[in-house]
Amino acid sequence: MRPTVISPSRAGLGWGLLGVAAFSFTVPFTRVAVGGLSPLFIGSGRAVLAAFLAAAALTLTRQRLPQGAQWARLAVVGGGVVVGFPFLTSFALTTAPAIHSAVVIALLPAATAVAAVVRGKELPPLSFWIMAGVGALVCVVFASLQGGGAGRLHWADLLLFGAVIAAAIGYAEGGLLARELGAWQTISWALVVAAPLMVVLTVVSAIRQPPTGSPTEWAAFAYLGVVSMYLGFFAWYRGLAIGPMAQVSQVQLVQPVLTISWAALLLGEQITWATVVGGVAVIVCAGTAVRVRFAPVRPSGCSSYQKGARVAEPPTPG
Repeated sequence: MRPTVISPSRAGLGWGLLGVAAFSFTVPFTRVAVGGLSPLFIGSGRAVLAAFLAAAALTLTRQRLPQGAQWARLAVVGGGVVVGFPFLTSFALTTAPAIHSAVVIALLPAATAVAAVVRGKELPPLSFWIMAGVGALVCVVFASLQGGGAGRLHWADLLLFGAVIAAAIGYAEGGLLARELGAWQTISWALVVAAPLMVVLTVVSAIRQPPTGSPTEWAAFAYLGVVSMYLGFFAWYRGLAIGPMAQVSQVQLVQPVLTISWAALLLGEQITWATVVGGVAVIVCAGTAVRVRFAPVRPSGCSSYQKGARVAEPPTPG
């Protein structure tokens, strides 16, 4: 039998969509968890839970240790998706509604594309930067109007913008590392690197404010640690690794739509016309930006993720 040929674009988009579906519950479940657990405990504790699973997976499969500069790059990934995004969104969602947060975070696809362009040394045309800038401007205007008037941003919006930047950097660097280490290996090592800091913060938060959540709040916390912080990245980083990252990042455009739907169904939040208009405007700008054609990039080396043939994880030493 002839080996099955997988289209990198179709495979990358498919894996990316699976990861986005997992991430779409993050904002609503974080909103649920902060009802009884402190933001510091949620942001650090979910990483500790995920790091425990990651360490077990790496040990059982006897993965080879990262080499040289890969450790520093893993620290960048951890700083973005293990520390930055979870902490900033947890604190923001103590006051910001889940639907409002989903619209602001809708800027993430364009931000990820920008990070991928910069990190991947691609040469985008001027139209890409224009649409990415317009999308950012629309998002800021929406957030300021929702925050009480033109020119006024709530502190939660600033935290959400910071979360978008942190996640975009972590996604782009993680997508590149996944081509070298493998998709699930990348997020696993990033969690292990960040684990010491997360353990300390979890203990400190538990001492300062002992967690007393309800079963529902603990269930939401468990999802954040197991799926949002770990399993979802299996699919997401694999999709980014197959790439091209700027194109795969466009599947994030469905995430705010899913998140808003879950917030309305699970939390009973109301969807206003302002939310609909703001969300559509941000999504259109982000979608236009990531669909712009980029100049070809010189290949830096061979990788099973970059070829059009069979896609496979790096072999496990045994």
